[in-house]
Amino acid sequence: MVGVLWWCWAAPVVSGQSTNLVLTTAAEVLALPAERAQQGIPVVVNGVVTAAEKYWNGKFFIQDASGGVFVDNVSPRQPLPGELVEVSGISHPGAFAPCIGQPRWRRLGTAPLPEARRVSIERLMSGVEDGQRIEITGIVRAVEVENGLRAVDLMSGGFRLRVFAKIPPGPGDLQKLVASRVRVRGTAAVSFNAQLRQMTTMKVFAPLLEDFMVEETESSTPFKEPTVPLNSIAQYRKDHDPGKRVHVTGVVTLQRLGEDFFLQDSTGGLHVRSRQVERLTVGERVEAVGFPDFEHFLPVLQDAVFHKSSDSQIPVQPRTVSAEELQAGLHHAALITFQGKLLDRVTTWRSDRAGEGTHLQTVLMLQRSNLLFSAESETSSKEPTLLTELPPGSTVEVTGVCMSEIEPDGKLRSLQVLLPSEKNVRVLERPSWWTPRRLVIGLAMLIVVLLFAVAWTVVISRKNSALRVMVGEKELAQIELQHANDRLEERVKERTEQLKLQITARQEAELQFKAVLRERTRLAQELHDTLEQTLTGIALQMDTAAKFAVSDGARANHHLELARNLVTQSQAEVRCSVWDLRSRSPEHIDLPGLLLKISQQLTDDTSLQAAVTSTGRVRPLPEIIEENLLRVAQEGLTNIIKHSKATQATMALDYGPRNVILDITDNGAGFTVGQQAGPREGHFGLLGITERINRLRGKVAITSTPGVGTTIQVSIPIDQPPDAELVRNQVLTHP
Repeated sequence: MVGVLWWCWAAPVVSGQSTNLVLTTAAEVLALPAERAQQGIPVVVNGVVTAAEKYWNGKFFIQDASGGVFVDNVSPRQPLPGELVEVSGISHPGAFAPCIGQPRWRRLGTAPLPEARRVSIERLMSGVEDGQRIEITGIVRAVEVENGLRAVDLMSGGFRLRVFAKIPPGPGDLQKLVASRVRVRGTAAVSFNAQLRQMTTMKVFAPLLEDFMVEETESSTPFKEPTVPLNSIAQYRKDHDPGKRVHVTGVVTLQRLGEDFFLQDSTGGLHVRSRQVERLTVGERVEAVGFPDFEHFLPVLQDAVFHKSSDSQIPVQPRTVSAEELQAGLHHAALITFQGKLLDRVTTWRSDRAGEGTHLQTVLMLQRSNLLFSAESETSSKEPTLLTELPPGSTVEVTGVCMSEIEPDGKLRSLQVLLPSEKNVRVLERPSWWTPRRLVIGLAMLIVVLLFAVAWTVVISRKNSALRVMVGEKELAQIELQHANDRLEERVKERTEQLKLQITARQEAELQFKAVLRERTRLAQELHDTLEQTLTGIALQMDTAAKFAVSDGARANHHLELARNLVTQSQAEVRCSVWDLRSRSPEHIDLPGLLLKISQQLTDDTSLQAAVTSTGRVRPLPEIIEENLLRVAQEGLTNIIKHSKATQATMALDYGPRNVILDITDNGAGFTVGQQAGPREGHFGLLGITERINRLRGKVAITSTPGVGTTIQVSIPIDQPPDAELVRNQVLTHP
């Protein structure tokens, strides 16, 4: 159910709530959400009545300085436009916009109507100007009388709206307004779907004579203008004016009274929409004027008026077309002949478009290759016709007007053939002999044959029963044998699993023994490479100090200091070894993570910033390689802290396909390679690094520049290459 102007047609408002809030302007009422307006807030608004038609049963619009609002005044007493009134009531959500419900109004006097605000057609058609006095311009497309008012259909910016205005000329002069450019001032009113609270269209009510102004009339009589070929109204024409009607002529091929008709000339066909109620005969020549427009991306002549020509009737020859032409979107509105196979038929009684009664509408669903289309015929006869008795499956030829809907690219979306009469359907081939009745008889005969076959099958089954018993006994014996074989396989499988468990346990014990032996060997090597070297250095320094104790006390103290440093270094290395034994997990060693942890411990409370990066696919390495890389990193970082005075250090670990590379770089004081302190001065760091890497068949490269920094690069070969698809990069940084 679509409501027009009855904004407050909705559920009753819950009124009488105690509140101190009183709405005093139209804008305050319109600003209420629907849930808030439902609460029945008191309203007192003073404004000028801008629209109040007699058939509204007392309802009206008022407008104050803030805007306009609808008053749901269901009463025989109604104010007039231009009266200044005071309206008191309660808020109501309305069926589209909030309004004033349960109103009481009193006349305060008269006042000029508010100044109409010029708005764009897009804003007006959005519904936001509902209830406001606006000004709009457009082209008059049609004029008629509705509810005792002059109803003008206005076209503006591609939108169509209806204007109700006070126009003094009589009905005969109203049609002279068509194609005129007019300016309208009035109150915007939304037509809506009350159940969905959705807008359907927009209307404007202009209560005063001066609210409807004709700015420009049609420059000439359109029927005296040159005619335009039917196929060219949508083509380029240099002199075409968008608001100007065009003059066409052609032969009538079909008419739907009160709605539209179709013309055809030598160039093609044209769909003409007209409200003019005058019956036309197929074959009559007609002149028409109207506004070129588009429907479904196809040309149509809208709001047309016509008159019959004095020429005699001219028969129109239909054109036989192909499915490919129709699928390409050709022959729209033209008289065509086309063949198809009847799939289904639908008949309905419908009201006549001109209000002259009812008619029988028959729609045939047809198919031609991969094209589905319909053929529609209308008749006032109540007797059975050829179309109503036509059996499905018939091949027919239809002659009628082609009604197409196409896509934006010109391809066919749907096709309908409008038949002037049932005589425009010719049966080419009846359906096959297999009618439904014959099909039932054939099915009955088939059932009899099947019953006979079933009986014969029963006889054969009895003869074969003994054979089935023998076969069953043999199958039973075979099943028992199979069960015995299955039990034997299960026992063999169980015993095999037990042996596997025993072998696995023995292998695990052997692996544990090898692991213990390997760890003991590693500890021995660790003690040999670290503690023994340090103790040897301490012994050498002590011997040297004893030698100079009597003759040169300063040199003796120097060597004692070197021995003390070696003792401190030995303690640190032993602590590192113990820490590694307690913190590392044999199941998963995260070497980059351990390097980061070591750098955090060694650089804590120092000015050195250390960073650890890894490149390539980070993966577990042989334990001896990871242990030695860890020791090399510890020694290198310790040397940087003690001797280089560096502020930044980087340990870069590169997991290559055949080897692993560790780069230790700092920005410290540096030194001249070959002249650095060594074992003679009690420094065994670089020597220890070189010996470790040499035992692993690796390489050590030391580069240093005084004042720039030092880089130590060690490279150790790996037995197994990595999977190149799993390579990833990881960067770990410790500030």
